[in-house]
Amino acid sequence: MFIMKTVFFVIILLLSGCKNSKKLVQLAPLSKKLNEVSGIEKMNDSDLLWMHNDSGNKSIVYGVTNTGIIQRKVAVKAANNDWEDITSDEEGNLYIGDFGNNNNKRKNLKILKIKKQDLFKEDKVSVEKIKFKYPDQYKFPPKRDQFFFDAESLLYANGFLYVFTKSAVKHEYGKTKLYKIPAKKGSYEAEFISEFNLGITSDCRITSASISPDKKKVVLLTSNKILMFTNFPSDDFFKGDVTKIDLKHTSQKEAITFKNNNTVYITDERNKLAGGNLYEYTFPLKQK
Repeated sequence: MFIMKTVFFVIILLLSGCKNSKKLVQLAPLSKKLNEVSGIEKMNDSDLLWMHNDSGNKSIVYGVTNTGIIQRKVAVKAANNDWEDITSDEEGNLYIGDFGNNNNKRKNLKILKIKKQDLFKEDKVSVEKIKFKYPDQYKFPPKRDQFFFDAESLLYANGFLYVFTKSAVKHEYGKTKLYKIPAKKGSYEAEFISEFNLGITSDCRITSASISPDKKKVVLLTSNKILMFTNFPSDDFFKGDVTKIDLKHTSQKEAITFKNNNTVYITDERNKLAGGNLYEYTFPLKQK
């Protein structure tokens, strides 16, 4: 009887685990200091989640636990023109994408690098600036049917930073372009790699990106979906296999990062009705 009960209990646990792996799980509410959180990053050697708000907020990065508690607050000596995403390299340096560009007319696009040693030792840190421009934008702003130069998504891989743009063009909301920039101080013309189109509706707009620790998965976030790219050649992520995952939950989701190779953290902005939470999603072992 004991053996039968034990087997039954193990089966229930396994079934529960499979069920949870297909659902967005709310872990914790976030502090009101992060009402407009637009970036989240987990370093490989730390459990802290680094977060920031977007434009109109203070130039601060927050170290947050997976229970939503702020443990570290670091002021950044750079303006928050429109911070949209955050990533990190192998050494634990942070990169903040100050490239939000709703009106498609900015000429001061940049990525801010914060050195790891400063992040954990100083309460106010200096940055290195990585300035860039898009090679295919010639007017500021361009015509309305060419509003493809906003961006909210950034990831680091193998010495480079990758920017994914966000469309404001009707019937092409799901179009995103992928650009590549060296991850070091300087001014650059970004290298265009390729583009992808998720769909025509406004909930197809790309709001954040991340790459798994083993560099085998790239994910893009929308308000209610995750796009996961695998088996990609080199750094042309869009040429890989793509899996579209419906989160069955719609909110103003603007930040995603990998917890490990098969699980991601997600945050959404707070509004009057909902949001302002930290979530977790574990990918099913077999994707359809």
